[in-house]
Amino acid sequence: MITVLASLGVAVSGVVGWMVRLITGPLFIPGGSVAGGIYMMFLVLAVSLTGKKSSAVVVAVLQALLVMVMPWAGNHGFATILTYSAPGIAIFLLLLIMRHKGCCKLCCFFACMVANLVGVALVSGVVMQLPMIPMLLGLTVGALSGGLGGLLTWSLTKQLKKLEVIK
Repeated sequence: MITVLASLGVAVSGVVGWMVRLITGPLFIPGGSVAGGIYMMFLVLAVSLTGKKSSAVVVAVLQALLVMVMPWAGNHGFATILTYSAPGIAIFLLLLIMRHKGCCKLCCFFACMVANLVGVALVSGVVMQLPMIPMLLGLTVGALSGGLGGLLTWSLTKQLKKLEVIK
């Protein structure tokens, strides 16, 4: 399940990412800040489906490795390891502090939001080296997108459990 979620995350980011970048590129907003709610959804979904906080880290590291070997997926060079792994670590730490495991709407919302904020901050600051105003705009959009992705994650988890695909 972890491998499938990591692969789906990379595949979806490849499809959704280029469409979003058409709009966000000229505005100097990282495309991931808008589409990040969808990207980070797979990390939170792993936690929510397995009940293990560490699964977000495993999915994030697997995604980083996949992107490193598939340059079409948006490789940022060595920074890819950091920009893909850090959101998974952020989810793990947040859920550890909250004492949750993707079990409710609230923790899914904040886990996805924090993951996207960490991803946007790293890409904006380390990879793109954006000025402060575009970075703040990207972080604001990223918080909204991440929160919505978390709500989508919670809804998907609820439906999968209702259909007894996952117990």
